[in-house]
Amino acid sequence: MKLQVGVKAFLQNFEGKYLLLHRNIEKYKDVQGTWDIVGGRIDPGTSLIENLKREVMEETGLTITSLPVLISAQDIILTEKHVVRLTYTARVEGEPILDTEENDLFEWLTKEEMLKSKDLDKYVLELLKKGVV
Repeated sequence: MKLQVGVKAFLQNFEGKYLLLHRNIEKYKDVQGTWDIVGGRIDPGTSLIENLKREVMEETGLTITSLPVLISAQDIILTEKHVVRLTYTARVEGEPILDTEENDLFEWLTKEEMLKSKDLDKYVLELLKKGVV
């Protein structure tokens, strides 16, 4: 079994809304939960926060403007891999410029609006229901 570490972030704007990204279904054909928060796998040898900043910049063109705060660690155990997903909260300013190979739409939503979202990533939904955001 392969072990991977991923970093994700609930990015909040100055209005207090959070960024959700819609995964490009051409690239992620088999994924369930097409709306997700920003993030991805880490590059070993680089700090978690630097990996998070890189993922945010690559996927959205945004720069984190606050110190990211770790809010959760989740185990995602699949047939051939075990992913440890570390989720943070952080603030950003501006509007995303998407890498459309990864994500093709974005929305800024309140926590309540995210809970009502259709086709939300199940690990994001789990955190919202636990109230960690």
